[in-house]
Amino acid sequence: MSETADLHEHWMKEALREAEKARDIGEVPIGAVIVRNGEIIGRGHNLREIAADPTAHAEMIAIRQASEAIGAWRLLDCTLYVTLEPCPMCAGAIVQARVPAVVYGTEDPKAGCAGTLMNLLQEPRFNHRTEVIGPMLQEECAGILTSFFQDLRRRLKEERKERS
Repeated sequence: MSETADLHEHWMKEALREAEKARDIGEVPIGAVIVRNGEIIGRGHNLREIAADPTAHAEMIAIRQASEAIGAWRLLDCTLYVTLEPCPMCAGAIVQARVPAVVYGTEDPKAGCAGTLMNLLQEPRFNHRTEVIGPMLQEECAGILTSFFQDLRRRLKEERKERS
């Protein structure tokens, strides 16, 4: 494996740790980190349920934190690692923040905008295009989501049985 691939795996494992934080509090387990000069400057995990905020996606939280850390809205020289392919909102924020590269873990067949449904990150009509790398650690990234939803369905089924 190349040094670059090793680095991408290292940082994706950090994004997976963020996804685990989301899972542990009952949120959909998606995590993100933003790396600049070999250092994490932004971290995020889904907080939509807890915050009652539809914009509280892992990427959005990491982008806000990274911008605050460097005191700028342009996240130049940064790479965003996220366990699930960005949705349209997050892809738009990534383009607006001028993030040069995104590494994602697994495709999102329902909302993926880094190539699955469409590719907003590399849309030629926008004034910025982002390099897209992925999937990376797909089995781990997909696995945490699959097990979360299996557990959720099982719990809901048990609750329905108890109410009957």
